[in-house]
Amino acid sequence: MSSRTSTAPAASTWNLGDLTVNRVGFGAMRLTGTEPFGHGLPRDRDRSIAVLRRAVELGVDHIDTAAFYFSATRSANELINRALAPYPEDLVIATKVWPGRDSSGAWWWAEPAQLRGQVEENLRQLGRDHLDVVNLRVPPSSRSRSIDEHFGVLAELREAGLIRHLGLSNVTARQLTEAQAIAPVVCVQNAYGIGAPSEDQALLRLCGERGLAFVPFFAITGDRREAGPAAEDSEAVRAVARGHGVSPAQVRLAWTLHQGPHVLAIPGTGNPDHLAQNMAAGALRLSAEDLDRLAPPEATGTPSAAADRAPLP
Repeated sequence: MSSRTSTAPAASTWNLGDLTVNRVGFGAMRLTGTEPFGHGLPRDRDRSIAVLRRAVELGVDHIDTAAFYFSATRSANELINRALAPYPEDLVIATKVWPGRDSSGAWWWAEPAQLRGQVEENLRQLGRDHLDVVNLRVPPSSRSRSIDEHFGVLAELREAGLIRHLGLSNVTARQLTEAQAIAPVVCVQNAYGIGAPSEDQALLRLCGERGLAFVPFFAITGDRREAGPAAEDSEAVRAVARGHGVSPAQVRLAWTLHQGPHVLAIPGTGNPDHLAQNMAAGALRLSAEDLDRLAPPEATGTPSAAADRAPLP
């Protein structure tokens, strides 16, 4: 655990392989623009740098990023480099490959032979000799297909020393098992939040059984993905928030962390006030009554749901 005075350690820690991180981290996607992937108005560069530095001061030691997080005038990786290099020894930076964007912002998906170039692009932008964690981000169209060729390339880059640990993103249970037969996996990063379907809940439990970190994205926005959460939060979320005197977004983050000790959170923001709120959510303890109120109707009272929704110690 970091020795820095902070609020992030209030949610305890988990291991990504041999790397220990606080369970509340930081997602870099919104650093470059007011909308995801750098769309909308560009973020103020100095403000983004200040948010990154403040996050580390608050105990963040796990930052999630990607080379494709950029706008016409901002790059998340380069902002991280500018703000935090030379990096603290305990800072873990996780990135993603397979998706890419060209200079116009158009998306493309890498062939196996192109993955090394994507890894090297992240190394250059971050100013690193190796990457702590690289997640293979599976395209939506490939979730029913084998990922062995792509993951096999990353396994080779891990053996070559360019990558320390490997993870997966947007995968199925079958693909997780396939990857684990090739090389060690330390985390799974999938969309997950209040109201997640049963198959997503099952994958979260499977990761816990295998000792892997489960790292939800869209934990605040849920099935609305990139949309803002405020106006569309359910009455249950708003009621729990009123009861604790916190925001609905903080309730959503706290709920995520209550799903298991192996569940991490990587909320992202370019707003220093929202950053402080996100970090404070790690200390929010929801009661069994709160968790019952937030659970889907079909899950309330079932043995497995009760175990999964146990309050944090």
